[in-house]
Amino acid sequence: MEKVKGYIEANRERFINELFELLRIPSVSAKDENKGDMVRCAEHLKGVLLEAGADRAEVFATKGHPVLFAEKIVDESLPTVLVYGHYDVQPAEPLELWKSPPFEPEIRDGKIYARGADDDKGQFFMHVKAFELMVKEGILPCNIKFMIEGEEEIGSPNLESFCLENRDMIAADVILISDTPMIALETPTVTTGLRGMAYMEVELTGPNRDLHSGLYGGAVINPCNVLCDMISKLTDEDNRITIPGFYDDVIEVDSDERREMAKRPHDDNEYSSEIGVDYLGGEKGYSTIERLGIRPSLDVNGIWGGYTGEGAKTILPSKAFAKISMRLVPDQDFRKVEKQFDQYFRSLAPEGITVKTRVLHGGQAYVSPLDSPEYEAAAMALEETFGMKPIPVRSGGSIPIVSVFEKALDTKSILIGFGLDSNAIHSPNEHFPLFSLFKGIETIPLYFKYYSQLKGGQE
Repeated sequence: MEKVKGYIEANRERFINELFELLRIPSVSAKDENKGDMVRCAEHLKGVLLEAGADRAEVFATKGHPVLFAEKIVDESLPTVLVYGHYDVQPAEPLELWKSPPFEPEIRDGKIYARGADDDKGQFFMHVKAFELMVKEGILPCNIKFMIEGEEEIGSPNLESFCLENRDMIAADVILISDTPMIALETPTVTTGLRGMAYMEVELTGPNRDLHSGLYGGAVINPCNVLCDMISKLTDEDNRITIPGFYDDVIEVDSDERREMAKRPHDDNEYSSEIGVDYLGGEKGYSTIERLGIRPSLDVNGIWGGYTGEGAKTILPSKAFAKISMRLVPDQDFRKVEKQFDQYFRSLAPEGITVKTRVLHGGQAYVSPLDSPEYEAAAMALEETFGMKPIPVRSGGSIPIVSVFEKALDTKSILIGFGLDSNAIHSPNEHFPLFSLFKGIETIPLYFKYYSQLKGGQE
């Protein structure tokens, strides 16, 4: 442990500067204008991993953005840990809400502010530096592979085929991921469940062009008005989703597990205050923690139509649009939900309105067992660095590729995150505490140590 702490202290400023280099690359996967940045980021990481000690690092082209693979094989007979991360980031807009430019990282109040600082550049960077540390100090106890992709923020559309085509190359005993939050800064957490996702875009069309709202208003159906009405019918007064058949496959968590969930530290007042609201809502009959972890949800992620510029323009719009996502739980199948949504949403439209729906991306929910060497190694490592046992939690978020890993590679994933819900991921002023960065680099070598021991590898 002293070797680990000593290496971190000696290289602290260099680690920060190298992370800043990574954060300056605007690797926004959702925008065509950033395609060149995506390739540049993958190539940059290739050099970083080779410098850290990888025997092999290669950038693989896909139909979308490239995947970086790297490895160091100590001994074929030893266990292999595959580290997964993603170098793509969310769009930074609205830019005017950032206190500092999103791709010009800076430190304020002990936190790194930049797009991707937490999600996921800062978090997978911990693994790269922990790997460097283990190689340079001669304490890497088993084999390690890295697969860092560039499409997680758009649903990883090409990663499943990459995994299937390269199954032997990426084969591992466990997949280690840091892309989730802790409960609190000094409360270690292992994420044991993730919700799935079905993400749709809808388009409503009424008249064949925008119309003068004085000459036509009241006589022609307004797609924006209709869209609002249709969306309002997707949930009822108890905030249950009204799509027929939506709950057919939802696993109802028993009372024993709900009691265990209630032991998780949480305060609704603090939660409300942190996000600036006076009231929390959700499905009737469930607590905030349960609504986030074991219940599905439906949200409008964006809605637009007509004139949205400065000042007034009196029109009746021709079209209206919305992006709608549904977070899913075991055993809901996102493909089935997509079809259920499409059929029901179309049925809500009145005559005179044409509806189009488009699937943006989706993925299955995931639950990890607690009685495995993979989880035990995580618990041992976190307890040693934090001085307390980690709390297993089911997250409200989604990482669609995790269920793909289990299906395509027959391999379980362990999610040890060091971020916080309050780190503003996907929002302006995203940040990552320096405490989290260095605590992660300190903890990860211990995971390798204990996992190797539990699986019969080197000590």
